[in-house]
Amino acid sequence: MADTIPLSFPVFDGKENFYLQKALSSGLLATNGEFIGLFESNLSMRMKSHQAVVLNSGTSALHLALVLLGVSPGDEVICQSFTFCASANPIVYLGAKPVFVDSESDTWNISPELLEDAILSRLALGRKPKAIVVVHLFGMPAKMMEINAISEKYEIPVLEDAAEALGSTYHGQPCGTLGSIGIFSFNGNKIISTGGGGALISDDTQTISKAKYLSTQAREELPYYQHLEIGYNYRMNNLAAGIGIAQLERLDDFVCKRRQINQRYRAHLEEFPGIAFQPEQAGSSSNFWLSTILIDENLTGISNKELRKVLDEEGIETRFLWKPLHLQPIYRDAPFYGGNVAEALFSKGLCLPSSTSLNPEDQERIVHIIENALSKAS
Repeated sequence: MADTIPLSFPVFDGKENFYLQKALSSGLLATNGEFIGLFESNLSMRMKSHQAVVLNSGTSALHLALVLLGVSPGDEVICQSFTFCASANPIVYLGAKPVFVDSESDTWNISPELLEDAILSRLALGRKPKAIVVVHLFGMPAKMMEINAISEKYEIPVLEDAAEALGSTYHGQPCGTLGSIGIFSFNGNKIISTGGGGALISDDTQTISKAKYLSTQAREELPYYQHLEIGYNYRMNNLAAGIGIAQLERLDDFVCKRRQINQRYRAHLEEFPGIAFQPEQAGSSSNFWLSTILIDENLTGISNKELRKVLDEEGIETRFLWKPLHLQPIYRDAPFYGGNVAEALFSKGLCLPSSTSLNPEDQERIVHIIENALSKAS
């Protein structure tokens, strides 16, 4: 069998080793080395007027953001249903309750119309949501103009889950800077990786200061350990930050290559009836962290499950799209507003190999297998 092709694999061909060796030589390996502040500074420069706090995971960033937005036990938080569980789980960590909203077909992200319906419904029940979690799915920007207008109308802050969208822009603004607080993930499969890691983004200096304070166990500036609030061990370590600096230096190149990968998939596969790609709206620029397709079995004669099996047998890793959270057993009792857009996307979708290092020859191999499968099924 030919070499296996992973779904999304990190690339460490810059200065990662140089910065790691420098961190090791300094002896500062935990949360007090020079690279932590430097990574935050470099990331902040890309975020225009926003500042960054680097943390140990995107999930930690989401949890901390909800804390900073004042979410507490008994509150309700509106959350996009079509996303990974980490977008919603931190709501439950705080004793609050997620209220799920369906997607729209233009971006596959939360529907502004259904978002407003959900808010009005909760208000009618005397339950004003404390926050709105919006996700830029697979790097594709959500309809933030409409979403922010609703946020302002009802005075409910937006937590922008840009875990998959570093390097994506919306009308010239970096994703992560479009809500009250934004977050990124630097997990092993993301567009840049620190192994594990994340960041919290805000243009409010007090929010950033409080995030740094809480992420280091809420330790007071005293010559002994004193704590006035419950804090968290969420700060990124110096080794990971060193890797992050090197990865961030390559971000523009990584985005360019992933967009090229997406364009090649489209050039080969869009001509097949029943094959569709995630749309990119005017004014939006996705990093195309993952290239995804929808497979209409009625037109192609093959399902996403069958195509995934064909590719798996050839050593090619693929993945279904996110199973909507309102269909997850752990959230069976949570309210849901919408129809079946997210459910239909899940039933038809497949994520294709999208690593920055995916070369044209390996992509041609993937496309050839898909084309053969489609031709045989039609």
